[in-house]
Amino acid sequence: MPGLKKRSVNLAGHATSVALEPEFWTVLETISKDRRISLAALIAELNSKRGESLLASFCRLSALAYVQSAGAKRKKT
Repeated sequence: MPGLKKRSVNLAGHATSVALEPEFWTVLETISKDRRISLAALIAELNSKRGESLLASFCRLSALAYVQSAGAKRKKT
């Protein structure tokens, strides 16, 4: 598995960076495409919902939840 890939995002007017494994970025890009929003908008939304969690951790958990949900939907059909 390759190392972390860092991306810069602007959250509430502040520049920050998020470092995730490429596999998580791929899932987050899929989520943003499915929802027809930019990746930056998705990250901003996740940031607003994360509470006390670290942003990178919350992004990983959100990506995992998406993949698990997609798998559960496939099993039903």
